[in-house]
Amino acid sequence: MKIKNYLVRYVFIVSFFIFNSLVSSAFARTNDDVVKGQLSGKVIDSVTKAPVSYATISIFKQGSPSPFNGVVTDDNGNFTINNLAVGDYRVVVDFIGYRKKTLAHVVLTKDAPNIPLGTILLASVQNQLKTVEIVSKAPVVENKIDKMVYNVANDLTSQGGSAADVLTKVPQVTVDIDGNVELQGNANIQFLINGKPSSIFGASLADALQSIPANQIKSIEVITSPGAKYDANGTGGIINIVLKDSKIEGVNGSVNLSAGTRRENGSFNINIRKGNFGVNAFFNGGEQINSTTINTTNRLSYNGARDTSTNLSQLGSSNFTRGGYQSGISFNWDITPKDQLTVSGGFNHFENHNFGPTNQEQTAYAIANNTIASDILSLRNSDSRFVGQYYDYSVGYKKTFNKENQELDVLFHSSYGNNQSNFTQTQDYLTGGYPSSGSLGNNPGKDHETDISIDYTQPFTKTFTIETGAKATLEDINNTVVTDTLSNNVFVPNPSQTYGFNYNRKVYAAYLSATFSLFNNFIDGKAGLRDEYTTTTADFPGTNIPSYNVVAPSAVLSHKLDETQSLKLSYTYRIERPDYGSLNPFYNVSDPHNISTGNPNLKPEEGHNYEFGYSKNFAQGANIYAGVFYRYNTNDLQSYTTFYDSLKVNGTTYTNVSLSERYNIGTETTEGLSLFGSLPIGDKLTLRTNMMFSDRITTNPGNPTVSGFMYRINLNATYQFPHDFTAEIFGNYNSSQRTIQGTRPVFAFYNLAVRKQFMKKKLSLGLTAADPFSKYINQTSTTSASNFYQTNLREVPFRSFGITLSYKFGKLEFKKEKQKDDNNNNMPDNPDSGK
Repeated sequence: MKIKNYLVRYVFIVSFFIFNSLVSSAFARTNDDVVKGQLSGKVIDSVTKAPVSYATISIFKQGSPSPFNGVVTDDNGNFTINNLAVGDYRVVVDFIGYRKKTLAHVVLTKDAPNIPLGTILLASVQNQLKTVEIVSKAPVVENKIDKMVYNVANDLTSQGGSAADVLTKVPQVTVDIDGNVELQGNANIQFLINGKPSSIFGASLADALQSIPANQIKSIEVITSPGAKYDANGTGGIINIVLKDSKIEGVNGSVNLSAGTRRENGSFNINIRKGNFGVNAFFNGGEQINSTTINTTNRLSYNGARDTSTNLSQLGSSNFTRGGYQSGISFNWDITPKDQLTVSGGFNHFENHNFGPTNQEQTAYAIANNTIASDILSLRNSDSRFVGQYYDYSVGYKKTFNKENQELDVLFHSSYGNNQSNFTQTQDYLTGGYPSSGSLGNNPGKDHETDISIDYTQPFTKTFTIETGAKATLEDINNTVVTDTLSNNVFVPNPSQTYGFNYNRKVYAAYLSATFSLFNNFIDGKAGLRDEYTTTTADFPGTNIPSYNVVAPSAVLSHKLDETQSLKLSYTYRIERPDYGSLNPFYNVSDPHNISTGNPNLKPEEGHNYEFGYSKNFAQGANIYAGVFYRYNTNDLQSYTTFYDSLKVNGTTYTNVSLSERYNIGTETTEGLSLFGSLPIGDKLTLRTNMMFSDRITTNPGNPTVSGFMYRINLNATYQFPHDFTAEIFGNYNSSQRTIQGTRPVFAFYNLAVRKQFMKKKLSLGLTAADPFSKYINQTSTTSASNFYQTNLREVPFRSFGITLSYKFGKLEFKKEKQKDDNNNNMPDNPDSGK
């Protein structure tokens, strides 16, 4: 085992350097072409002296009509452009509502490669602007000091899809065919929307991700080493889904429609901003059209004396539909230039329906003479539905000060969830003379979470900043389960399977972190400490959940080798709190041969995450990222299946049962390598790849140590044809992986997409296809222990064809405030005085 681990580490390290060497060689340039320069500055309003955010900075070579480089200013009006060769440039600063400003000759030389342009004043235009089109293209993947950002705008093959489809392309993320997500091989992820938690992720993560259309998403942020400002929960890290909005003056928006053989979506966005007040609103809805999955399961088991074996064969079909819609509105009011109030609300609704028959044959053999002791044929029909409705409200206040980057943030966020699940299952015996059996259940529940936080940032110098804050998270869950059992062909109440519970959890947290530069800006870093105290109460029978305190340190260090490449080293301590579903001791017997239950004695999982990364940008727009990671978890939370010849549950005896329950299983160590590369070939073709290789080693006391190697590779090619016509192909392969009790299936697919834009790119029409030549994707998995071995084959319909239509509209309006003179530094008393 040690030899294998050393070999894996050696392969990771060698792969890292080979990958870097190959890409660096591919982009090697002559000494005359090496990038050497930098331009920086700040853009402000010539009258109010307020920063101009999102102003466009374009760099032209002298005599060229088109820019070859550029950026937009940040929230404080600052900008920096790196990777510039020495030469004579023309710099154009532009933003809607202002006169364009041109710096005719900005010369970078070998002796003076870095030019600070200082403060650039933009003057407002007097006349109202007509319809304006804004075109900007951010890098598909941005590697920042504390996160990686995947920008969704130019993702063609996900158009018409959902958040789950987008996540398949995000570096370090894997998604299986059922929408289960892992980050660097860990499924314990904290999901956020626009940086805030939401109750929609509590009941069904897969349903929640499927309910968010891809065309509603602006970007996805992957935070594998969250700082002290973030909640410590989620040993895998944080995934933040950032929805589209607009901070541009005027009225603009978009309409998106898609139809296909597997999924249909529609969305509408509108953004209105006038002066210091803005409104953003959206509505979207989607439906996964009915599909039928074929399931084949075989389980061979042995009784306690091992004198009898039983083979259970199940062949069934499952019809599945899923749908939902969302809406939201937010109001943004700049009370003063330094005081901002944001109020938002949202509504989410999603549901699913799963039904179908299963043919079962249970055959018992006497091992001594290999004769059939019994052979029972039965037919099970099952039907389950889930409906959830969720409301989110938030009020945020931000105050800035005269000192740059000094900031106070206060946020109140509340989320309410109402969900209802129902199931019915009946089992009719075709042989053996057994009476029909069955059950039906009704499970309404409520979830209420409130988050109150305050954060303060205080810069002391340009290289040292302190952040501190506190947060309270209050969660209440009420749930009721009512079950009826079939008796003499009549469903009657079953008291042993009927109950209700109240679950309450409170988390109080405080943190302190510092951002700093060391050794004359040789190293940039951020380090912090977060303290969280958790108290949980639940009226599960015989349950007493102890309170606990966690101190979570985090640190990240970054070093720029030069303007084009950097190194990053990080450490984070994380926990995974078991949720109410994992703690709930209720037995789910909707399938009498496969029963599941929770474990009220679970402890929090503890994780230590280390990561070392290297990134490099090239002059022609190419970039790479390579990172190695090491994760060590104790009290590891995993589901474990145990086979029973007979199992008594609340007075009822079930035979030939697999019982699945969550446990704190020893330790889990994951070592891995993550690679991302983007390569433009000429002006038309761009190639991208995401790769991840990891080995997961799990120790389970009393059982052998399990080592499971896996890899994920995807490739993406985009080609820009003339006349605004674009084509894209995307392929993904997730390997099989050994688990503590078996294997997980391979998941491989490919997508094709084309898009044509019309009307100056306001209107676009797209066509998509997923696995066009294969109707099903086969998913084979195994589960085993000392007394049973089970195989499962799922034939999942994945092929689809779709068409998408998108239209952007908007008229951006600006009116000039009345000025007394050009040197007045005060804001006008009346924003509308120029009418």
